[in-house]
Amino acid sequence: MEATIIVTVLALLQFIWFSLDVAAMRVKHGIKAPAITGHADFERRFRIQQNTMEQLVVFVPALWMHALVANPWWGAGVGLVYLAGRFIYRAAYFKDPSTRSNGFTIGFVAIAVLLIWALVSAVIRLF
Repeated sequence: MEATIIVTVLALLQFIWFSLDVAAMRVKHGIKAPAITGHADFERRFRIQQNTMEQLVVFVPALWMHALVANPWWGAGVGLVYLAGRFIYRAAYFKDPSTRSNGFTIGFVAIAVLLIWALVSAVIRLF
């Protein structure tokens, strides 16, 4: 389970990093809360942070369910793929938001693998 804890902490630290990036852009471009529009650099970083938060809602439970009923080491490995996908998404979104799909797809597939694997493992264990 230690590997699952490590990947969970890394995912949360990644989200905190993305959130601090949003805060820095607010300061740099003078965008006062609660505004969510302004400079394009701020808006991109805000969308990256928001999308990452939306993905975490599914990723963290999927990772832990997988660890509990399947294999924490394999789940942690898939979790690292998810994290890499989020960094790819972030880099692409900074450059050109229309190119973000590869990073998004990597993260989405990683989550789907965790969920399906956990479901199959749970059904097998049930019977």
